[in-house]
Amino acid sequence: MQGIADFFKIKKGITALIGGGGKTSTMYALAEELRGKGSVIVCTSTRILRPSQFPFLPRLSAVLETGQAVSTGTIDGQKLSMPDQPFSELMQYADYVLVEADGSRQLPLKAHASHEPVIPDEANTVLVVIGIDGLGKPIKDVAHRPGLYAELCHASVDDPVTEEMIYTVLSGYPRCDGIVINKADNPELISKSESLAKRFSVPVAITAWQTEHPIKAFRRITI
Repeated sequence: MQGIADFFKIKKGITALIGGGGKTSTMYALAEELRGKGSVIVCTSTRILRPSQFPFLPRLSAVLETGQAVSTGTIDGQKLSMPDQPFSELMQYADYVLVEADGSRQLPLKAHASHEPVIPDEANTVLVVIGIDGLGKPIKDVAHRPGLYAELCHASVDDPVTEEMIYTVLSGYPRCDGIVINKADNPELISKSESLAKRFSVPVAITAWQTEHPIKAFRRITI
């Protein structure tokens, strides 16, 4: 099966990832695929755990070679925060710049406050990540900013999450060029992911990054 970089037709430049849990794993998978085509910078516009698998450069001053993948940003304890170099400058040093542009406290679903997400202006692709394991569970247990999530769905935080709720909240996201439905690690969750994917008019990848065969299915736009 093809990789997600080819499926989403990731272009050179900045790709941002927003939404719920699984953004970091998706970003790492993209980085490994894209380094076969060029050079890659992994970073964030919020805060993430410092990536251990990529060499860390506090600043970039030279163009990376094809096959190189590095992380950059500002060290804040065990966390990595926004680089002190503008994203437009980082684009000069690598073919691909991957930016985790949202926080979800590792919860499957996310509703955005007014200051979120922090998508770089230069981003040419924005991927939304959803954790299918949030479906059917109470909003208060699986959504970051549960009160806002419930408000957007005209529901209570005690109500179980439905497909319609996920679609409603995601439809209000500022931008979505493709969707990754993650945590589909058994046949039942794959089936639920495929049902949810039919609601969207953008390409959808179904994944379970912690399994031996992490890419489960693709759903392309049909016209």
